[in-house]
Amino acid sequence: MRFLAVLALLASSPLWARDYLYVDAHLHYVDFMQESEGMDAMFNAMDKARVEQAWVFGLPVVKKWEQSAPRRPRYFLGDEAPLYYYSATDDLLAQAIAALPQERRQRLVPFISGINPTDLNAARHVEALIERYPGLWRGIGEVITRHDDLTALTEGETPRANHPALMKVYRVAARHGLPVLLHSNLTSLREKTPIYLEELEDALKENPKTRFILAHAGTSGGVEARQAPLETLPAIIRALLERYDNLYVDLSWSVREHYLLDDDKPREVWLTLIKDHPDRFTLGTDLVGHFDSMKKILNSYRPLLNALPEEVARRVASDNAKTLVLKKGAVAK
Repeated sequence: MRFLAVLALLASSPLWARDYLYVDAHLHYVDFMQESEGMDAMFNAMDKARVEQAWVFGLPVVKKWEQSAPRRPRYFLGDEAPLYYYSATDDLLAQAIAALPQERRQRLVPFISGINPTDLNAARHVEALIERYPGLWRGIGEVITRHDDLTALTEGETPRANHPALMKVYRVAARHGLPVLLHSNLTSLREKTPIYLEELEDALKENPKTRFILAHAGTSGGVEARQAPLETLPAIIRALLERYDNLYVDLSWSVREHYLLDDDKPREVWLTLIKDHPDRFTLGTDLVGHFDSMKKILNSYRPLLNALPEEVARRVASDNAKTLVLKKGAVAK
């Protein structure tokens, strides 16, 4: 009996705990000023966090430094100045990757992000980048559409998931076998229903050959931090996954903070949803140009992962993201 008690103690010890390797499937190389701590800092953080691979991209917008500002802004909400679309973000990333040794390049999965999602020329810009850096790009995104405060501060037309400009981009993505990481809030402040769901469904329905990853499961900290979470979100995500074979879900940022966990205890409705669709979820840190918190963020998912069957947990932690960028060609209707 004493031996069994020792075995039980060892089994519950951290020495016997699961050890995960991660794919960070949501990592911005630059911040909202288009600045970065650089590749060395990023790889150091990846090594400490046991991140074997990262989906890496720039930011499609940059914060304007207005003449009236008392100091240079450091964040997009730092003052009332607008943001504007910044296509050079992709060249910044491509040039930083080109300077890396091959061993490091193999750990990065670069995505195109520097497009204006309301510009009917956007698809042409994507094609030009693919030609300019042949063989480099493995996906498109983060494409930012409905994004509360960020959308409100960005100059120009309001972006939406079903904008005609993006519909053309999705077709380019399908032709080149590139998945699309899409930020599209499902709801807005003071709304208790998914008022933007139809926009997302239009994109999914009209582009069955394009693989979409819904950033943050359709949530955003600008909304969830100010009001009660959308109670129907798990049911909405379940219905979308069952209706659209080309949809995957990114479990990063606001969905982790406001939905997945309750005082570090995973919510049963999300565990059931992930177990029912084990190949459709990815993890990411959503860091922007600064990487020292990568390990802390990924470790915060451990309660969720440890509550899942081990095979499912490893799919969510890394395997699903790897498979998504390996797939070539169309998703069947």
